[in-house]
Amino acid sequence: MTACRHLVAALVASIFGFAAGGALAAPPAVEILNMPHPPVKMALAPLRDWLASQGGKINVVEIDVESPQGESRLHSAGLNGHVPIVILIDGQYRHTLKDGRSIEFVNFPSIAGAPPGVRGNWTITDVQAVLTELMK
Repeated sequence: MTACRHLVAALVASIFGFAAGGALAAPPAVEILNMPHPPVKMALAPLRDWLASQGGKINVVEIDVESPQGESRLHSAGLNGHVPIVILIDGQYRHTLKDGRSIEFVNFPSIAGAPPGVRGNWTITDVQAVLTELMK
């Protein structure tokens, strides 16, 4: 009889959990794969500050892309070669923004005043937009 009550309680809890939907969703997971060099650190400083301000809403892991673990993670994400920065959100570096643009969080972000070789086609604001949408 007690086992039956536990089963009923578990079923009721799962129904309420299903009805709550996003309220029980896991926080987005962000993996920052990066080289530990000054230009990379400076480029990622605004993102790191923003992520820190989010408290427990986002799970963040940083991995040195030049370490064996980082090289392995880079390969498992489908990338290889000299890649200074990759931002994986829930395991993906490719995302579609609300405006329909497809974007890849690979290499440097676009930073005003940065030299051409250090200026990418995505922004920290793009990363924030994807994460903000996932946290809704």
